[in-house]
Formats: sequence, structure tokens, C-alpha cells
Amino acid sequence: MNAFADVHMQVMWNRLISVVEEQARTLIRTAFSTSVREAGDLSAGVFDRQGRMLAQAVTGTPGHVNAMAEAVCHFITDIGPDNIFEGDVYITNDPWKGTGHLHDITVVTPSYFKGNHVGYFACTAHVVDVGGRGYGPDAREVYEEGIFIPIMKLVKRGEVNTDLIHMVRNNVREADQVVGDIYSLAACNETGQNRLNDMLEEFGLDGIDTLAAFILEHSERATREKLKDLPHGSYENQMTVDGYDEPVTLKVRLDVTQAGIVADFTGTSPASGFGINVPLVYTKAYSFYGLKCALAPEIPNNSASLSAFDVVAPEGCILNAVHPSPVAVRHVLGHFLPDLMLGALAKMAPGTVPAEGAGALWNVHVSVRPTAEQLARNPASRGAEVLVFNSGGTGARPTKDGLNATAFPSGVHTMPIEITEQTGPVVFWRKELRPGSGGEGTHRGGLGQVIELAPAPGYDIRFNAMFDRVGHPARGRDGGGDGAPGSVSLDDGTTLKAKGTQHVPPGKRLVLELPGGGGFGDAKERSAEAAERDRIEEYVAGENL
Repeated sequence: MNAFADVHMQVMWNRLISVVEEQARTLIRTAFSTSVREAGDLSAGVFDRQGRMLAQAVTGTPGHVNAMAEAVCHFITDIGPDNIFEGDVYITNDPWKGTGHLHDITVVTPSYFKGNHVGYFACTAHVVDVGGRGYGPDAREVYEEGIFIPIMKLVKRGEVNTDLIHMVRNNVREADQVVGDIYSLAACNETGQNRLNDMLEEFGLDGIDTLAAFILEHSERATREKLKDLPHGSYENQMTVDGYDEPVTLKVRLDVTQAGIVADFTGTSPASGFGINVPLVYTKAYSFYGLKCALAPEIPNNSASLSAFDVVAPEGCILNAVHPSPVAVRHVLGHFLPDLMLGALAKMAPGTVPAEGAGALWNVHVSVRPTAEQLARNPASRGAEVLVFNSGGTGARPTKDGLNATAFPSGVHTMPIEITEQTGPVVFWRKELRPGSGGEGTHRGGLGQVIELAPAPGYDIRFNAMFDRVGHPARGRDGGGDGAPGSVSLDDGTTLKAKGTQHVPPGKRLVLELPGGGGFGDAKERSAEAAERDRIEEYVAGENL
């Protein structure tokens, strides 16, 4: 291919990325759930006819995107190539063939241009409720966690499967939001389809096969070029986290060879009896993300750039949980995997890798219900399911402090308090940075947050705790101090559990102190200027202006 043709292909590749960005923006604009609309807990992408991901929207999470990269092939297999038609839309929330738990709904739409099948569009979103026990880790089997939608047709040649919609509507607590989000997902793919058709018309193309070959060839070559000079060998790391009822060991060995990198999780704890287990598809998603962040961050993310990495995890371990294991909060352990990868890479390239961060999101799912007295005053009072994402601090970097209250590795935003308080009768009394929570070091770990919330007057709440790093804080690196552990309590000082469904008594408030990131390097080497800035900004505990 000559230079002019290469430039032409690059222009079309960039245009394809614009197509999937508009695809994702449609989902954000039309979604009902705040987790999608405000936090960006979604993914969107375009795939070739073989189900290989060609381009993804920047908006979205690695867990969704990288898991979806594998999911589309499951759709093709289960629907059957001879059963795929123009006007179809497919759906699932199968944790093992989708993105890891029932709360993520994935929708795949075959793409047609002038009657010819040219590829697929796919998208995923986290919905606020799927019935069952609700969004929390207490279930003992996936059957308890909510409605399970196998891979099936949501729309068949333009006709909506109303039976499925009725099933969903009658099995979830927030029917309007969940059904609305399902239609938003379908609209998201339709936008991608329309923009792709415009692009093919403009460039005079019949399909995307030639462009797909260009994208995949160049992405794989560029990724392997990045990896070719890495020192071959095996590099290990181990991390202990809180788990549910006992600590969990996450262990990895990275085998670096000419063929690529394999992450082997032999030695990791067995599956839990509670919903913190991780399906292999999600383990792959965040393992690949951690490796790609460190080794080839500027290479576009697609099936080819991910092909240099592989995962081995013993069946039945907590990172390769099999059906019917409970998996509702698989993100808790899944979000630790990039730091686990980075810790192993630090053995290969000392002094180049950040310290550990808070890792897992501190998601709070609150069920708010009117009291008997409130119903007597106003029989129209109703409850609500309220979901909020919150983040601790990231680990300090070799040359910079960690980031405060930042969601690494998921990349999601938190929902603004003002908007969250409109979704249900809950009041946030405090949301602020947590002084002193970042680990000391030449570079300080990022700070966590302090969050205090309670039901509005006349309402009662229970919440699903899915928190970690309470007993096992983020570790510093190269002499840096550990980040502060998190805590869960009432405003009277009563300690609550870090995982599981719990009740907030009337008149009390829930107080969450989120963990900080680890520090990097010896604290004695921290500059006087940085220390003074910490004092002025009140980032250090006990320091005041």
C-alpha cells in the first residue's frame, strides 16, 4: 500500500473513531440511569463481521470495553450466522458472555449498508437495578442476583420483543429507568449505524473489510513493536485485599516472551461464597488494561492491540469464577488487577511504576423507603433505588503526587450530589477530601474522600456496602508510605461492615471515609515547596492555615 493510500486509510480510521464517539454520546444523552448519564459507566464500539473490535469510544470503562471485545463473538455464535438479519437487535446481561455481572446490559446490532452485512455495533451500560437482592455482594448464587437475560433478540427484523420487555419490567424495582436504558442502548447502536452509512457513502465504499484489515494489521504491529525490547522473563506480584468474610490473595506471574505477555493467576484464592467473584472475561479486561496502560498506552484499543496479551487463571479461582457463582460486585476485585499488573512490572522496570491506589470504586447503592408515618401523611410517597460512585486516591507516581478522589482504573465520574438528591429522598451532608489519607513519600499518594449521607425526613434507608481497602490499605512503593485505610461507620462512631446489606437507624447518618493512595519514595526527600503546598491546601492531617 502506497503512502497516499495509507493516509487515506488513516483519515477513514479517524472518521470511524468519530462515529463511535457519536454512538456513545447518544447513549449518554438518552440514558435514564445516572450511572450512565452522569458517570459515563458505559462502552460503545464498532466490530467487523467476524466480531473483532475495530474502534471504541473514548467515553467508557475498560471493564466494559475490553469485555465487550470478546462478547460480540458470543453473540454471533449463539444467535447463529444464518439467523442474523437486517433490522435485528440482540441483548444479554449474561455475566460470562457479557461484561461480568447482571447489572450490565450489552446490546449488539448487526450493521447493514445497501442490504449487505458489513459489521456490528455494540454498547454496554450499567443499569440501576435487575431485581433479586439488589446491587450488593450478599447473594450465594447468581440466581439470587436478579433477572438473567441470555443472548437473544430484543428486536427481530424491526419488531420489538415485547414479551422480553414485559419480563424485565416486572422483575426490576426501577422499571422505567431500566426499560428506558434498554431502548437507549438500541438507539446508541442505531446512531452508529446511521453515521457509518454516511461515511461509506462519502468515501464510496461497499463495506469496512479493507479498513478493518488496515486497522488490525497496524495496531498489532505497533503493539508488538512496543513490546519487542522488553526483557524476557517472569515477574511476580501478590496483593492481599479485604474480601467478604476473609482476606483474598491475588497473585500473578507475568511471563514476558517474544510471543507477548501472559498473566498467570495460579495461586490466587479460590472463589468466594459471596458475590465478589470475577468471571474470566472481566479478569481479562482489567488485566489487559493494566498492561496496555504501562506498555502501549498510545496504541488504539482494539482486538489486534489486545492480542499480544493473554490470561491464565485456574478454573474455580476467584478470578475465574464459574456459573452459578455470585458475581454482582465483581468490580471490587477486578479493579485491583491493574495495580497487581503494575506491581509485577515494577520488578521488570524499577522506579517507573506508580504506587498502589485505592483501586475499587466505593459504590453506594441505597434503597430508600417511606416510613409508615410518611405514608400516613402522604400515601403517594414512594421509595427509590439510588446509586452513587465514589473514588479514593490513586497511587503516587515516580515524578508526581497521586490524584485525589480519582477513579483509576475504571475512569468513571461520580454523580453530582445535586443530581443524585433528585433521584430519590436522600441527603448528602458532607462530601470533601480526606486530609492525611494519602501515603507519605517523595511524592504523596492521592487523597480519599469523606462522605456523609442520610435519608430525607420521613424515609428509611438500607444500603449495600461493597467497599475494600479497610483492612488492607494501598501500599507505597520504593520507600513510600501506605495510604490510609477506609472506614464505614455511623455518625455516632458505630463501626459498620465494609460489605453487605445494612440498615441506617432513624436519626443516624452513614459516614464513609475513603482510602488514600500509597506514596512513592522516601518522605524525607519531599521538597519543602511540596510540603508547604500540602499544609496550605490542608492535605495533611492536623495542619491548618
